[in-house]
Amino acid sequence: MRVLYLGCHSINEYEDIKLFSELGHEIVAMGAYNDPSNPGDHSRPALPEIYYNPEMAKFAATLVWNYERTSVIPDELINWCDAIYILGIQVWLPFNWERIKKKIVIFRSIGQSIQTTENVLRKYRREGLKIVRYSPLETRIPGYVGEDAMMRFYKDEEEYKDWNGKVEKVITVAQSMKTRTRAMHFDLFEKATRGLPRTLYGTGNENVGELWGGKLTYEQLKQAYRDNRVFFYTGTHPAQYTMTFQEAFMTGIPVVSIGRMLAGFDLEVADFIENGVNGFTSDNLRQLYESVKLMLKDHDYAKRISTAARQKAIELFSKYKIKEEWRKFFSGL
Repeated sequence: MRVLYLGCHSINEYEDIKLFSELGHEIVAMGAYNDPSNPGDHSRPALPEIYYNPEMAKFAATLVWNYERTSVIPDELINWCDAIYILGIQVWLPFNWERIKKKIVIFRSIGQSIQTTENVLRKYRREGLKIVRYSPLETRIPGYVGEDAMMRFYKDEEEYKDWNGKVEKVITVAQSMKTRTRAMHFDLFEKATRGLPRTLYGTGNENVGELWGGKLTYEQLKQAYRDNRVFFYTGTHPAQYTMTFQEAFMTGIPVVSIGRMLAGFDLEVADFIENGVNGFTSDNLRQLYESVKLMLKDHDYAKRISTAARQKAIELFSKYKIKEEWRKFFSGL
């Protein structure tokens, strides 16, 4: 199948086109992996093995998602593709629907759907739009318009593994966490880890002073998950879970997470964690602090938490499990 990939998030794009290519599909992407051998965002590696159509990629490179007529897909791309995959940004639909509705059009949620998103999707859903959800809790979104499948994001268990916890430190990974504190709860991370050895990694965090550990390469990021003792998770409003949580959970670094009440939204991570078994979650800052402190102090206990966490992560997010779900979905279209 020929798939036009309309992305909005380079890490999702990296994982999606890698998976879809392994399933035998030809992908032309408008985002960071427009040229898979030379990605526009180096948060993830190049994918030189991915199919590349320079003629179609040239058209896709002109695409920009916004709320103006520039979000119009060229006829050349529509004629080329069998399916159009829209990652999280519904703005492609009103500007192109009449020209693309005879194709297979798939809207993939990314944890940012709210009632206004559902309201936009409703019309197109009635006229054949396929919707693939990333969390079962999206059924609770006001105005929810249904789904054709629920498939979680995946993490490759062969890449995220081998936690050792030799560095007695609590870490978190986020982008512009303090600037976006209403969505990402920097204040909760700061309060619940105060006085403990800690580091915040990620771009846009220069304003947190000595807490900042800089921006990590992909290999450095995986090593940070392996080496550090604890991962503190605050979520990102309104996502039920995020890719940083998945990466940490799959690696096996013990996760201490805020609960739904502190988050102020439907944080599904609270359902994944069994307190004291595969991680810790609480709506009490003091309890969160004590859980982090316990993991820093007791490596043997942290190791037991790590083993159970990774088992749960594989159950939820295994690449091989989700690859098979996508294979069945595409074969049924």
